[in-house]
Amino acid sequence: MAKTYEYIIVLKKNSNNRVDMISQLMLLLSLIGFIGTAVANPSNSIRPILISLLIIGWWIFCYLQQKRNIAPSYRLALLFAAIGWYFQKDGLWIAFIYLMAALLEKQVKFPQEIAFDEEEIVFNSFPKKRHQWSELSNAILKDGILTLDFKNNRIFQKEVNAAVSADIEKEFTQFAQKLINPA
Repeated sequence: MAKTYEYIIVLKKNSNNRVDMISQLMLLLSLIGFIGTAVANPSNSIRPILISLLIIGWWIFCYLQQKRNIAPSYRLALLFAAIGWYFQKDGLWIAFIYLMAALLEKQVKFPQEIAFDEEEIVFNSFPKKRHQWSELSNAILKDGILTLDFKNNRIFQKEVNAAVSADIEKEFTQFAQKLINPA
């Protein structure tokens, strides 16, 4: 059974431009490698050309998605590249790197969430980070900024994704204070 939380706060996400640029650079390097293989060995060029066409097709699809203000996902193209590298001579390690990039792209682009209940605080990251209320000296949600002040002198402070009413901010802060400083 899934656990329910009293509050789930979605934090403002930084731009995914860097992740997208790295994905595109990886795809470009793969295309250069696959086309180079096809040119160097024309008798066995069907597979690298086919994979190159699949990558280019998905890349064009991502470009069109971006033009429609939809966040692109290069996972499938990275998976095609991983398959292509798997079939390259000595390409197993490169295939593994591309496979990991394809698997981790979604997690990297996922907006960070923090869930709060009476038992714990859970950061929805990879891997999940769990903290007990006893680790905090203060927790405040004010003016759209979440601040968690840990007893080990570490401060976590981030802007929330959407506007939060003053009543909800006050309610959350009271909830947190009750658990940080039990009577």
